[in-house]
Amino acid sequence: MVARLVIAAPASGAGKTTVATGLMAALTRRGTRVSPHKVGPDYIDPGYHALATGRPGRNLDPWLVGEELIAPLFLHGAAGADLAVVEGVMGLYDGAGTSEFASTAHVARLLQAPVVLVVDAARQSRSVAALVHGFASYDTRIRLGGVILNRVGSARHEELCRAVLAESGVPVLGAIHRSDLVTTPSRHLGLVPAAERATQAAGAMDAVADLVAASCDLEELLRLARTAPALSARPWSPGPAVPATKRVAVAAGQAFTFGYTEQAELLAAAGAEVVPFDPLADEALPEGTGGVVIGGGFPEVYAAELSANEPLRREVAAFGGPISAECAGLLYLARRLDGRPMCGVFDLEARMTGTLTLGYRDAVAVEDSVLTRAGERYRGHEFHRTAVDPAPGRPLFRWRGGADGFASGPVVASYLHLHWAGTPRLATRFVEACIRSTS
Repeated sequence: MVARLVIAAPASGAGKTTVATGLMAALTRRGTRVSPHKVGPDYIDPGYHALATGRPGRNLDPWLVGEELIAPLFLHGAAGADLAVVEGVMGLYDGAGTSEFASTAHVARLLQAPVVLVVDAARQSRSVAALVHGFASYDTRIRLGGVILNRVGSARHEELCRAVLAESGVPVLGAIHRSDLVTTPSRHLGLVPAAERATQAAGAMDAVADLVAASCDLEELLRLARTAPALSARPWSPGPAVPATKRVAVAAGQAFTFGYTEQAELLAAAGAEVVPFDPLADEALPEGTGGVVIGGGFPEVYAAELSANEPLRREVAAFGGPISAECAGLLYLARRLDGRPMCGVFDLEARMTGTLTLGYRDAVAVEDSVLTRAGERYRGHEFHRTAVDPAPGRPLFRWRGGADGFASGPVVASYLHLHWAGTPRLATRFVEACIRSTS
């Protein structure tokens, strides 16, 4: 049985990332083995979770992988842990469209996990009780186990909030006063990833761990986590390990920080030796590379540095083997990004825009490729403020109201982020393509 908590909030911006990450760090510092998880398709928060716990941050998204895989993926990620902390997404009941599907509440139900609600108490007192009552009673299938008050203004303010919540019957498990000591810089897609600010992020992690440890009842939170029942599901597995037959180079470093942990596990299970490389620093692909995977990130922030690494750009352009690129990878494979030369695998101009493209996509593959077969359905998501010209004439994917993606020989590139655990055949197909390309 895995003790577990879901950290949720009434809405985005209430402080659930601070509380969840601080709780992970504070308990890890005490010797608790904490497994970190994040509801939804977010890539940035799991990076901070990994920094807090020393374990890979993992996503739980029913839209991307199907609700039947949530408990198995959770148990896989939490193997060997004493406690799992699951950070929610948006507000507790906010799901895909107007439904609760893929919401924090949905995942909490699938995990049979108690929920701790982080409430921004600024500029209210008695109204806190009304808000908490509403969230506790809205869906009785959700077990609201307690509240953590955030941005409390003073000792008197805390006293008032605790008093009114005592009447509601929902315990207060922490009260965090306003502080300027814990901040994380943001930019056009949210927080700056931990990998881009390793030294500063480590210091911030210590500060947020101190704050949560001093402001929250860690023992009561642990007690609540241990009330979660055993799950009947079996842990997910990427498949039986087979001897590595091909080396797959996976882009990493500060410019390419977006990826799901299970992708590398699936590639390894399919027979790949997964080796990271940094397009900012490495002037060549790892020796013996048979395939390249380039995930998401912020190449637009590092366009000058990526462009300056001409030896690697030329090698990628001439590679000739299978390449799978998502979002940032698409930009890197373009001819130019904001006027700076990139790899030129596709004759595209990529540029920053002022428009955020964000949302789930229920897509159909239009083309056969190293990953897809025409007619197959894929669920993914988009998350970017860039565009490429020209748009695909015959795209790799179509969905209601949209189309995206490029395929040329053994190379595929798209804005669509896919969670390979939901479609494990992607890893098998990619490794098989690597074998064929060098046989």
